[in-house]
Amino acid sequence: MSLWSKIKNKGTDFKDPSSAIIKNLPPSEIVESCSIAEIGSKQPKRVFVNVVLSKSWIAKTIQNMLLDGIETWAPKLSVKKAVLDFSSPNIAKEMHVGHLRSTIIGDALARLLEFSNFGMLIEFLFENYPNLEDVSETAIGDLQAFYKASKQKFDDDADFKVKAQQAVVKLQGGEYEYRQAWSKICDISRREFDKVYQRLGVNLEEKGESFYNPYIPRVIKELSELGLVEESDGARVIFIKGVKIPLIVVKSDGGFNYASTDLAALWYRLNEEKAEWVIYVTDVGQQQHFDMLFKAAKRAGWLAADDSKYPKTSHVGFGLVLGQDGKRFRTRSSEVVRLVDLLDEAKSRSKTALIERGKAKEWSEEELEKTAEAVGYGAVKYADLKNNRLTNYTFDFDQMLSDKSGVIVLDHAGERELGLHLLQFSEAVEEAVTNLLPNVVCEYLYNLSEIFTKKFYTNCQF
Repeated sequence: MSLWSKIKNKGTDFKDPSSAIIKNLPPSEIVESCSIAEIGSKQPKRVFVNVVLSKSWIAKTIQNMLLDGIETWAPKLSVKKAVLDFSSPNIAKEMHVGHLRSTIIGDALARLLEFSNFGMLIEFLFENYPNLEDVSETAIGDLQAFYKASKQKFDDDADFKVKAQQAVVKLQGGEYEYRQAWSKICDISRREFDKVYQRLGVNLEEKGESFYNPYIPRVIKELSELGLVEESDGARVIFIKGVKIPLIVVKSDGGFNYASTDLAALWYRLNEEKAEWVIYVTDVGQQQHFDMLFKAAKRAGWLAADDSKYPKTSHVGFGLVLGQDGKRFRTRSSEVVRLVDLLDEAKSRSKTALIERGKAKEWSEEELEKTAEAVGYGAVKYADLKNNRLTNYTFDFDQMLSDKSGVIVLDHAGERELGLHLLQFSEAVEEAVTNLLPNVVCEYLYNLSEIFTKKFYTNCQF
């Protein structure tokens, strides 16, 4: 009631604050009319001031949006540079449904922010291809089969297991031969990943874990000099207050791990890339790891103590993709679903649906293919993004590609309601970016399509 406190001593006798507010509202092109609404039968009644926005102002503002471009409606964030860590496929392993959420959510957040301002494998490679020049995409063949074969030998052969562990240390130490072998595997893997990213329309800058290896020793040294690193059971660790297990930064065999790489990556992003906001998009199961990482970084003085200030970090956790049985989404043979197979299935089902609707008679084969891809891949992305990222969701092709799945098929009218909803675009983007929740934009777009369909399209055709 701060507005009432400003006008109550103006000398005018008003029966209630609502009347006073209406009487004292200054003239504005935005406001068409004001009225008082009383709700409830009991005393005191709840009183509201209803403000009706001017039709001419709504029309003028939307016209400016069309003339000046949607970019002028982007919310202005105080952060100048943000870095998102997402997708994170594994070298020599095909991308599967487990990568779906990180890839899609991470890409969506990157677009929103932009709009707003391995040892076992190497040893196996050496044993099968002593001459690295003989290694090719054809030689390694199916990535998944190559990985499974090396993992099987790692589990069954004790000598091979020791050699593989030693290979990790040599790789992290920068030995030329091991770096070359790793590079071969990475190149072949990268080509497979890029095929999936291209189909999903995802653009990212690749910096794998190995990129940060040269920075690990200096970061460990810096943290040690600050008194954060301690010896424990032969390993070097950082103890975090309130957490029973420590953050291991150097293993007992002298090798590095995820924590050492993540610390080096965070240091690089803050100091070399000058990022003010570093965002990690992973499943909720990694929440504790990132909490410990962020607390260690705060102790080192890398991050602001207050999470509302920059530089800062955020963990964007997400739930699981479930099958119809309520368990992790897998194939009938209990294998993890390959992402490329999932996209193939989405396109195939989409194409079948288009043919059933008679589109094959109206369109060329090229038009049918492109539309099937757009609808199929889009349905996969929307099915993920429309959910609150923190919850698990059930993957259902039939629901995803149906007309009533939340993927709108346009149909009926209301200029005013449509205009008002369009004006809320900036608010939706700002909320999504501030809280790192892309489903807010999906909900906004779904409601926009509903209004266009049911309140505008049929009644306002020209």
